[in-house]
Amino acid sequence: MTETQWLTEQQQRAWRAYLDMNTQLTARLHRQLQADSGLSLADFDVLVQLTDRAEPRMRVGELAEALQWEKSRLSHHLARMQRRGLVGREDCADDGRGAFVVLTPEGRSAIEEAAPAHVDTVRDLVFDQLTTAQVRTLATIADRVLGRLHDTS
Repeated sequence: MTETQWLTEQQQRAWRAYLDMNTQLTARLHRQLQADSGLSLADFDVLVQLTDRAEPRMRVGELAEALQWEKSRLSHHLARMQRRGLVGREDCADDGRGAFVVLTPEGRSAIEEAAPAHVDTVRDLVFDQLTTAQVRTLATIADRVLGRLHDTS
């Protein structure tokens, strides 16, 4: 077994700042969405996945993978969204066991109403604080880390 290579003081400071930033940013975005639209951040994430497609529907397993959620968590969340009329379910003709999650007109309306204030908040809290070079660096860092995550999954 190899010996653990501990984080340097600078790496530890950066890592903890990232974790704190992620926690606080997620909480603030959730509160903003709830206050402005009644949607949770999780609702918004589901609706974004559906609206980012040419046809606003996805297989349940594909949606779980895209969101990195356990299927049971997604199932419970979709049931709540379905009761609120934001999404529906359709049986898959090709696979009797499979189902599609489908964006409803109410779901489309909800995300279209929520998105402008959400984008304003993201811009205010993140991008208005960064230079163009810092935004490029942030994108580069995210791409590198995501690439490594995909390589090791």
